[in-house]
Amino acid sequence: MSFLAVFAAEEHHELAPMIMDPIWFPIIAAGVFLVLGLVTYSFRDVANRHQHKTGGSAPHAGDHH
Repeated sequence: MSFLAVFAAEEHHELAPMIMDPIWFPIIAAGVFLVLGLVTYSFRDVANRHQHKTGGSAPHAGDHH
């Protein structure tokens, strides 16, 4: 055997231990995105609900000239 083959045969990396089974990582990620999506969805139409607080100081969409 050549030196490279001997070196490659001796080169053995042990995998790092995982804190949980690999299937749980995408499940947790999907859960986090679901929660963030629900939080984002809960704040829909907030600007229209609080339009009375802006009063006359905010410019209107059609009055930019």
